Amino acid sequence: MFKKIINIVVLVPVGVILIVLSVANRQSVTMALNPFRPEDSVLAVSAPFFVFLFLAVIVGMVLGAAATWFSQGKHRRRARTEASEALKWHREAEKHRSQAEKLATQATLAAPQN
Repeated sequence: MFKKIINIVVLVPVGVILIVLSVANRQSVTMALNPFRPEDSVLAVSAPFFVFLFLAVIVGMVLGAAATWFSQGKHRRRARTEASEALKWHREAEKHRSQAEKLATQATLAAPQN
């Protein structure tokens, strides 16, 4: 419930800001991809300005997420190896526990009954 309220408190203002930004930047602009001949229409894209703004934000978020993911790879690798090692030691402890129970059962059965 708390997470839902936080999402509403954050996402509603962000949505309103994005709508206002889109309405305010509706005019069409041309982005020329040829730096030597900007008037060349083959390597030019025309779209409303807010489309370029949103694309820049999305590309920035994807690049930032990828950089973070790659930089944290060593931590994920370490977590995987430590988890497998913990699982190995847990299996070892279970094996020793079952052996101890088995020996305890044999000892109680082999003990002389008076």
